[in-house]
Amino acid sequence: MIISSNSSSVQCCSSLASRPLRYAVLGAGFAGLSVAWHLLKLSPKQLNLKIDIYDEVGIGGGASGVSGGLLHPYSPKVKLLWKGAECWNESLTLLSIAERAAISNESSFELGELGQDVDGFIVRRRGILRPATSMKNLNVLYDNAQNCNPSCRIETIDNHSAQRLVPNICLPFNSAFYMPEAVNVHPLRYLQALFLACENLVKELSSSEPGQKELYLHKKSVQTLSELEENYDAVVICLGAKADMIHELSGKLPLRTCRGVIAHMQLPYDIREEYQDYAPSILADAWLSVQGKRSLYMGSTWEWKSRNCCPNVPEDEASKALEELIPKVSAFYPGIKDWVFGGARAGLRAMPPLTTHGSLPLLGCVNDFVGKKCATEYWLFAGLGSRGLLYHAFLGNLMAQAVLTCNEHLLPAEFTCWKNVNR
Repeated sequence: MIISSNSSSVQCCSSLASRPLRYAVLGAGFAGLSVAWHLLKLSPKQLNLKIDIYDEVGIGGGASGVSGGLLHPYSPKVKLLWKGAECWNESLTLLSIAERAAISNESSFELGELGQDVDGFIVRRRGILRPATSMKNLNVLYDNAQNCNPSCRIETIDNHSAQRLVPNICLPFNSAFYMPEAVNVHPLRYLQALFLACENLVKELSSSEPGQKELYLHKKSVQTLSELEENYDAVVICLGAKADMIHELSGKLPLRTCRGVIAHMQLPYDIREEYQDYAPSILADAWLSVQGKRSLYMGSTWEWKSRNCCPNVPEDEASKALEELIPKVSAFYPGIKDWVFGGARAGLRAMPPLTTHGSLPLLGCVNDFVGKKCATEYWLFAGLGSRGLLYHAFLGNLMAQAVLTCNEHLLPAEFTCWKNVNR
């Protein structure tokens, strides 16, 4: 852990070892649980630490829990993502930690509506296939392939090779990009397993180190930060699109909201041709996240400026989503016509602003935005958008270091410069 040398204006955690340090993490999605894990992992051994996680629904109750779960370090729109290789490796590490926690725990996960009939994986390691859908898209993907991360290489393949991976796939430009090391994650299972990993870490640290660690999950909505200021040394706001609904931050964050619907598709048992177990998931204008031989998720729609954070999808919204998604998927996977609709869920994503650095999440200390003069430090980690799985582990690590040392300068300037624009 990096300790700041210029934090005279704030109190560093090392000076608080004589009493429990109390943190509140708002949100139990990708950002919140990554921050909680790294706060526990990076905190000094002698420190007594208590972390309370607040989420009105529970683990994975927001957009994180219904995301597509397709993880790779590339983009079809830009040549390179910000620190794609580092973020990719950190995410794989955290996924492995969660998988080990799930294996060591005998409790079954409560999977909810979309997860009841799938194969039970947390990480499906079959790669991702990306068909080229336009000349511009083709050129960018070629650039990605030529500058690929060795730990997630890209293979350029033609229609014949693609057919061996996914029978009956259609390639409009006779080219596809296969990422054999890329994975698709069951987001809800992953988040539940990551919380288990946090609980296991608390037990391990408390039994082997002088400082006592505590972790609690509260199914409670926090509407205003004034509810918490007397009880915590720091509050880390990881609420995604709901961050703007906190009273003190309302209208102050440059977040764009977008509601996305994901459809669960099932293959009827009177159709014999299954989606092969070895076949990768597919990512194009729409995507297919494979859950099993006869089960997949299809997504996603984009309803900009929506404020609807309810995960339930009424019949008319589901019909509209299918009308939009089926033609897009049929363009590369005509076999989707044999699958039937098995339900839908939706999430309200918090999309980051477009800047000269790209579309990067919002991080930083927001005491000035909150406008409260008290001992509590307020931090924000929001705007993961559609790349939450890629960024959450790496940035959760950085955020934990900044919070523990009370030093915002540990965060890259491109993630905190949004505050200068909006003050």
